Order: sequence, then C-alpha cells, then structure tokens
Amino acid sequence: MIIEPKVRGFICTTAHPAGCRENVANQIAYTKEQSKLSHSYKSPKKALIIGSSTGYGLASRISLAYTYQTSTLGVMYEKEAAGNRTATAGWYNTAAFESFANDDGLYAQTINGDAFSKEIKEETIAKIKRDLGKVDMVIYSLAAPRRTVADGTTYTSVLKATSDTFESKSIDLRHNTISEASIPTATEEEIASTIKVMGGEDWAEWIEALVAGDALEEGAITVAYSYIGPELTYPIYKEGTIGHAKEHLHQTAALLTENYASHDIHAYVSVNKALVTQSSAAIPVVPLYISLLYKVQKELGTHEGCIEQVCRMFAQKLLIETPEVDGQGLIRLDDYELDSEVQEKIKALWEEVTTENITDIADIDGYWDDFYTMFGFGIAGVDYSDDIDASVAVPSI
Repeated sequence: MIIEPKVRGFICTTAHPAGCRENVANQIAYTKEQSKLSHSYKSPKKALIIGSSTGYGLASRISLAYTYQTSTLGVMYEKEAAGNRTATAGWYNTAAFESFANDDGLYAQTINGDAFSKEIKEETIAKIKRDLGKVDMVIYSLAAPRRTVADGTTYTSVLKATSDTFESKSIDLRHNTISEASIPTATEEEIASTIKVMGGEDWAEWIEALVAGDALEEGAITVAYSYIGPELTYPIYKEGTIGHAKEHLHQTAALLTENYASHDIHAYVSVNKALVTQSSAAIPVVPLYISLLYKVQKELGTHEGCIEQVCRMFAQKLLIETPEVDGQGLIRLDDYELDSEVQEKIKALWEEVTTENITDIADIDGYWDDFYTMFGFGIAGVDYSDDIDASVAVPSI
C-alpha cells in the first residue's frame, strides 16, 4: 500500500514503516559518533526501559545499546498493522531497533502491554530473571492519558490551570494563525487524577516490584523524565495540572533513593527541553512557544532533539563519577533552553508574533518536520511513492 500521513488534530493516524526505520537508523548513527567521544565512569550492562518505543524512551534505548552495548528490555503499548490500518509509529520503531540490535549482536527484547498493570510488571520481571538475571538501570518514560489501577479505577489526566483561568497567545498550526487560548481551572479531583496518571506512583510501584522480585541489581540507577519550562508557560505547565504531577514525580525520586538506600539504588529525574511530541502538541500555548524556541536555538546552535539530549545526559550528567544535579537533585538538560539569552529573545518574539509575521519569526517548518518525523514521514532517503507492506513484525513478539 501507499502510505501517506493522515493528520487529525494533533495526531497522525498513520505511520510509515520505512520512514520509522530510517529515523531509528539516523539516531543509531548519531549515537555511534557520540560514543567515540564518550568516556563514562559507569556503563550499564542490562537496562529496562519502561515506555521504550518513542521519544525519550526510544532515544534512551538506542543510546544505551550503541554507546555502552547495554542489553535492553523494553516495555511498550503499541498496535501492529491490521487490514488497511498501519501499525503505530512505536511499533515500527521497535521493530527497526530490534532488527538493528540483533544484527549487531545486542540483546533487545520487548514486552507489549499496559505498563501500569500488575500483569505486565510480573511478565517483565519473569523475563528479566529468565534472560538477564537482574537489571542495573531502569528508565521510566511513560506518557499516557489515563491509568487503570489495581482496584479497577481508571484515572484520566487533564491539561488545565490550577489557579485562575489562563489566557494567552496560541497558534492554530493548521492555518498558521495566532489566537487567544483560554485554559480553564481544574478541580481538585482533576488535579489528583492527573497526579495519579503522570506522577511518580507507578514509577515507585515498578521499583518496588523489581526489588521484591530480586530483579534489580544492588547499586542500580533509575531515571524518569520531566519538564519544567520557562515562566512564560508556568500557568499551563509548571503551575498547571501537569506541573503538579511532575512535582510528585520529582519528590518520588528522593523517596526512592531514601527508601532503597540499603540496596544503594539511586533515583533521578532528568528535566528535559521542550520538544514536539504528541503530548506537547495537545497543550495550548506550548506549540507556539516551541516554534519560537526552535527558531532561537537553531540560530544559536544549541538546538537538540531527543537523541542529542539523552546522549548528553548519559555521558556528561549521569554516568560520571558524581552525577551533575541542581539544588533540588534534578538533572538539568533544559539548561540550553533556559539560558538567559535564549529566553530574552523568545520573550521579545512572543510580544511581536502575529498571524502576519509568524512564518518569519517562528520555526513553523521545523515544528512540522519534527511532527511528521515522529510518524516516519518527511525523512530523507525514503521513497514515499513505494508500494510497501504495512505489516512489520517485532522480532521478539
């Protein structure tokens, strides 16, 4: 079949297997180049990546495998192709990664299912013990809109403010028009529900289960990913429902390190920069901010995507003799984004931006390039006119 992008709102409902494969190959190539410069103090041998099929989770898996020759077990929740429906991008990404890794003699297996569930935790631990014995690194990179807990209750996250209704500039990316976005105030129940989905509770449950199952090495490291952002987006992000959840995630890292001190387990949160993701595309105000951020950082030469940040985190921030953290114990990969020169330029552009000048002062093309790349489209070297089989197997599934 000829596969073309079909965009509905902030989601692309199709994905291209050859494009996704090329995207993974490009990230592997970058990692191999960086690995020549890497002289890390620690080298993880066996890693579990929870949320391994896209974004930072996929980049973590690639970086670990191709910098440190780490055996990786991934957990994802993706759909394979069926009939005229393509597989999800995460499915194609994983199929490509496993294929490359296996060809290169690296252990790479994946479990597909709801990472929030007790059943997937048990299946994962059983596979670790059977194949790897124990893991010495756990990456937690889940991004999900809802979570069902053990008693059957389903919690749903919301993107809302938590004080007054927030109004600010936003962008309609379909028409490149500037408008005013109004984000309503969340109820206490909505805040609590968002924390349940996006906070640190499930991360803690994973670590508890791994320790109880004797599947986590003494001295293991675990990392979760977060975002804080600039003052410009505080009302919708840091001070909004998402920010409350991320604060809970940050607190969880300290609790995990304290609770498992006898096992010498260290938990960290890496605060990353703003990037185009399915999640960020859904947040009012944020896409406009990202398009301005891209413009400024590309001009200054400090723009990074997922793979660039993750490689830098492992080599320069985490896997060194003394991990580099801020006063709150957070790894800061948003240091380039929050640089004062970058933020001053963005503030000035934010005041200037209008529908008439948006394509001149914001990187709209870069935003869309990243959006389509997530789904395997618009990637150099791929012939999108080819009649291609959408059914691609993940070797380990």
